[in-house]
Amino acid sequence: MRRCPSLVEIKMKMGFVGLGKMGQNMVERLLQGGHKIVAFDVSEEAVKTAGRKGAIPAESLQKLVNKLETPRAVWIMVPSGEPTENTIKSLGTLLAEDDIVIDGGNSFYKDSIKRAKELEKRGISFLDVGTSGGIWGLKLGYCLMIGGEEPAFKKMESVFKTLAPKDGYAYVGNSGAGHFVKMVHNGIEYALLQAYAEGFEMMEAKKDFSLHLARIAHLWNQGSVIRSWLLELAEDVFKKDAHLSSIRGYVEDSGEGRWTVAEAIAEHVPAPVITMSLLERFRSRQRESFSAKVVAALRNLFGGHPLKK
Repeated sequence: MRRCPSLVEIKMKMGFVGLGKMGQNMVERLLQGGHKIVAFDVSEEAVKTAGRKGAIPAESLQKLVNKLETPRAVWIMVPSGEPTENTIKSLGTLLAEDDIVIDGGNSFYKDSIKRAKELEKRGISFLDVGTSGGIWGLKLGYCLMIGGEEPAFKKMESVFKTLAPKDGYAYVGNSGAGHFVKMVHNGIEYALLQAYAEGFEMMEAKKDFSLHLARIAHLWNQGSVIRSWLLELAEDVFKKDAHLSSIRGYVEDSGEGRWTVAEAIAEHVPAPVITMSLLERFRSRQRESFSAKVVAALRNLFGGHPLKK
């Protein structure tokens, strides 16, 4: 990936909207990287928390914008759908020509294309940034898949460099491309989790051998072709609860798996594994299964998603 040396090392002052689990950690990582952050959230306590970390608190979107110098940049990290739509619409009325809006949430890529066109009418640039890293991103960095206008990407590159590990961010295409790539990423995640879950369920069911699942997860990470970070998390899960007896096998879906399957159908792409992994999540809400417990436990560890007890 080509980087612009004149911009990469520049530290920025930018706005950040949405201070949930990921948002707070992203703000903290940006502050550690030397950037100045003006932070806003509908939760006053979340704003105070960001302030204690060194961010400049803002009591509203208007005040956030007022505390930034032009040209301004605002990163939003709020739930997809209506919260994102309303936030971007509000910022569209508050920002001006040459400002930049960045959506780092899990938005539907077609919505991002539409939002980019609406903001373009006001001379405001829009970047859709698929963000992966979950609750571990503060320490390890975030994988960033960036779509939108390439000049806007270059202006924000120092921010992406701070948030990501080495080689962990890339400009992937025009508006919508970032969220499209993240959508497919999440579809693959669904399938990987399901494959691991079914394998561990087979071993749990084979009582003849009294298999130690934590040891096997560790073993598979030593040169095996299926080694991965997810297996590291699985080892931790089974060390804490060998048979997952304290976890209900209830697995939510973020919506991106559904979008991935719908897109596969629209493009006539056979995606049976991803499709079945989505359907297994639906099944998990109907009755107990060990594989669903595995998925629930791993999602809790890598993304902080709550467990059903």
